[in-house]
Amino acid sequence: MPLSTITDPADMPPFAVSLGDPAGIGPEIVAKSWVMREARGLSPFFAVGDAASLRAVWLGPVEPVSTPEEAVEVFDKALPCLQVAEAGEITPGTPSMDGARTAFQALEVAVGLARSGSAAGIVTAPVGKEQLYGVGFTHPGQTEFIAERCGVAPHNAVMMLAGPSLKVVPITIHIPLAEVSSVLTVDLIRARAITTAKGLQRNFGIGRPRLVVAGLNPHAGEGGALGREEIDVIRPTVESLQAEGYDIQGPLAADALFHSRARETYDAALCMYHDQALIPIKTLNFDEGVNITLGLPIVRTSPDHGTAFGIAGKDSANPSAMMAAIRMAAEATRARLTPGC
Repeated sequence: MPLSTITDPADMPPFAVSLGDPAGIGPEIVAKSWVMREARGLSPFFAVGDAASLRAVWLGPVEPVSTPEEAVEVFDKALPCLQVAEAGEITPGTPSMDGARTAFQALEVAVGLARSGSAAGIVTAPVGKEQLYGVGFTHPGQTEFIAERCGVAPHNAVMMLAGPSLKVVPITIHIPLAEVSSVLTVDLIRARAITTAKGLQRNFGIGRPRLVVAGLNPHAGEGGALGREEIDVIRPTVESLQAEGYDIQGPLAADALFHSRARETYDAALCMYHDQALIPIKTLNFDEGVNITLGLPIVRTSPDHGTAFGIAGKDSANPSAMMAAIRMAAEATRARLTPGC
């Protein structure tokens, strides 16, 4: 049943989980998540990729399926897998071009299923970008690829890192620290803030989201003594959003923004650069951090870690973040199906 016709969240279709690089830990953590499906209350899902990558690291039951409907039928007894192009000989921990092509195709198929409503959303296992670039992938990451396929401009697709005790959004992401100041603009911060507020409403059911904005400089610039970005760019943006009715505060000193009492005062923190956001989320919620993309017409989540080629195939990968990503995808979909969200 297509998602667009669903009125009862209990009737939503399964989630498509792309296996990522078949030589990484994606297949292992997806398989372990299936094993823990009942204990963790996970909604039905199916793997998208090469079933051989699952069998290379796991002895459990894998059932080939051709449709999401078939996946629901077999989910209780086996991990459903929708097969895409085979990755060739798979050696866990050793990425290959064939494996990258399989990961690329799995991502494409999973996005298509979510866009059509055949899947409730997508969860993406990690990929090796170096290998993907070698097979013609031209986007900075999976987020940008998914946004393009959904017809969403890159600046309107916002990466939120979410855990049990913190949600953060980096305003700038994968750029050198020396370039952050020149990239920060009123328009960029404004776009990220509005998408974040709408995303908290739509995906988390928060009626009136409370946002805080970190300063770029130490002590939020100390009135210009340590930099003028707060005065010239960040504060004017915050004030304009406040005038429009948004519950947003800042710029605030980042070093006092993430302790327990401070976190009780907001729903999400907007940070000026990558590490300002990711250090606190990984410190507080390393094993349960989820990357959820806001601003998309579909639900997309991902565990907040990489391929971990160094431990692939050693049965030591922790599936907690993958399970958290599957669980958050289901929560976001249910929120979207709730009237008023």
